[in-house]
Amino acid sequence: MTPATQLRTITVAHSPDSDDAFMFYALATNKLDTGSLRFTHVLEDIQSLNEKAMRGVFDVTAISFHAYAYISEQYALLPHGASIGDNYGPIVVSREQRQPAEMARMKIAVPGTLTSAFLALRIFCPDFEYEVVPFDQIIGHVREGRADAGLLIHEGQLFFQDLGLHKVLDLGEWWHEQTTLPLPMGGNAIRRDLGADVMREVSRCLHESIRYALEHRADALAYAMQFARDMDPALADRFVSMWVNQLTLDYTARGREAVQRLLDEGHARGIIPHRVTADFVE
Repeated sequence: MTPATQLRTITVAHSPDSDDAFMFYALATNKLDTGSLRFTHVLEDIQSLNEKAMRGVFDVTAISFHAYAYISEQYALLPHGASIGDNYGPIVVSREQRQPAEMARMKIAVPGTLTSAFLALRIFCPDFEYEVVPFDQIIGHVREGRADAGLLIHEGQLFFQDLGLHKVLDLGEWWHEQTTLPLPMGGNAIRRDLGADVMREVSRCLHESIRYALEHRADALAYAMQFARDMDPALADRFVSMWVNQLTLDYTARGREAVQRLLDEGHARGIIPHRVTADFVE
């Protein structure tokens, strides 16, 4: 094997969620010809991934778009793999029925200050008391009265009403009313120092993995179920459908505009201290 064809290992970090597992199914189970690249998968929660991206730990990492604002010099965005909600998104919930205007006087459990959900909530309501709580503990936190409300970013969005909680605000609906755009939550970023050729080849592999999953939905969903935290299969299917769709396969101009708009709004309100350009691998 010549040096030019030696295998190169790429570390890919993503969350242990059914939507990410679905997306990476073909790569993780060796369904694709990846040429001279070999992928190793690291599973961590999004808050940890956001923090490690600041230190450039992984070659490719799932990232909140809010966190991307702080790593854009080191990482570029891959043009596939986004979680974007079109007229739906993170939901603020409470034990009693509350109005969105009350949020400034509420203590809200949030899944992390670098999440895009937190950024969108700050854009809606600049000042409120908050507490960072692991995303899968937020519903319990609210039900036990330890916070007035909680910001839900994962499958709890689908069953909070069954647990007696009330919707205060769907940030994706609000964002769509304000901008007519979808609300981007997270994407995949790649280290710039891998070089243009490797970045493009990784991009191709990820695109193929998402396409394969969408074309072999039943198999990919069965694989993803092991990461679905005991979710009912029908609920997992709904959750995956929300966050792995045609905008995941390709942002489109509208999706890219939405990412830039979110970053610009964050900067305009003083949440993000500098202007950030969403830079994609082409």
